[in-house]
This record gives sequence, C-alpha cells and structure tokens, in this order.
Amino acid sequence: MASLYDFKPWFQSTLRPITGWLARAGATANGITVAALVMSTFFGMTFFLSAGARPVLLLLPLILLIRMALNAIDGMLAREHGQKTDRGFFLNELTDVAADAALYLPFAILPGASAMLVVFAVGVSGLAELAGVLALGVGAARRYDGPFGKSDRALAFGALAFLLAFFDFTPILLNAIFGLFIGLGTLTIFRRVNRALIESEAAKRDATDAD
Repeated sequence: MASLYDFKPWFQSTLRPITGWLARAGATANGITVAALVMSTFFGMTFFLSAGARPVLLLLPLILLIRMALNAIDGMLAREHGQKTDRGFFLNELTDVAADAALYLPFAILPGASAMLVVFAVGVSGLAELAGVLALGVGAARRYDGPFGKSDRALAFGALAFLLAFFDFTPILLNAIFGLFIGLGTLTIFRRVNRALIESEAAKRDATDAD
C-alpha cells in the first residue's frame, strides 16, 4: 500500500547538503530532534490560543513540512555523521508522538469538530508509531508501513487545515474526515503488526534452516 514514506530517499537526498553543512557547523541529531519538538509545541499552542485563525491554518502545512525536514535531517546526522545513540533512539520516537499530539490535538477546538474523534485520531496515530517500534521486540525491523504513517498524517492534516482556511465544513463532513483518519490509522496498526510478525517468522525459519 502506497505511502509518502516511499519518497523518503528522494526527500533525504535533497536535504543531504543542508545536513552536511549542519554537521560541519556542530549541529547534533538530538539537538535537531528537540528543535522539532519545540517548534511543534509552540505552534500547537498558537493554534489552540488562536482558535484556529485563518493565518494559523494556512501556516500549518509549512510547519509540518519543516518538521518533516528536521526529522529527516536528525536521522541523517545520526546515521551518516556518527551521531547514532541509544538515547537518540528514545528521544526521536518519543518526541515524534509528542509533536503529533501538539500539532493535531488543537483541531478539537474547531467549530463543529468532535473533540472525542480528534483525540481518538491522535491516539490511534500514537499507537501506530508504538506498533512500528514494537516490531523491534520480535526481531523485525522498525515498521513504517502506511497508509497513515507520520508523513501521510502530516499531508492529511496539513491539507485539511489549508482547506478549512477557505471553506466552511459542515460538522458531519468534518467529523467524517476525522473518522477516516481513525480508520486509516487503525489499518496502519494492523499492517505494521502483521508485517512485523511475517518478518519475524521468516527470520526464525531462516535460522532453523541454517541449523
């Protein structure tokens, strides 16, 4: 199933020169990770306090793009510039979920939005990331399967914010969209768990055959 994650190699290649410059300037992967969280938290507070004002809604897609860029840069700093650490692994995974919550929970205050559906959508997104990480516990690789991974969520919420800046959505339509997000997030969880189990079983069979 297609996901924006499939474009990650291209996205990284466009950011590699910037990453190299940052590494030479002394930037650290953990520092970039924290910067992404601070930016996301600050913007989420602005979103909430402004009650979803049009300028904020229009700015959200750009903030999400910058966040994706920072996420890619911190990963490349870690892998390609000798900055990979266990602490960085925990920091990266935890701040990703926290940044999602900061940026997406304020949708709950929009007129006509069901706060319960928004919170549930964000919660399911967090569980999807947890499922991806838990794959490591069964000997599989960290799973990034779609259809509603981190990049896909950023595109979906960013597009929704942009449209809401220009159009009035009925409560039924707006909440149907959040319901769709929940469904896609749930499907993502099942796909990540299933693919991790398949990979784990294949590894066990290979080990048995080797013996």
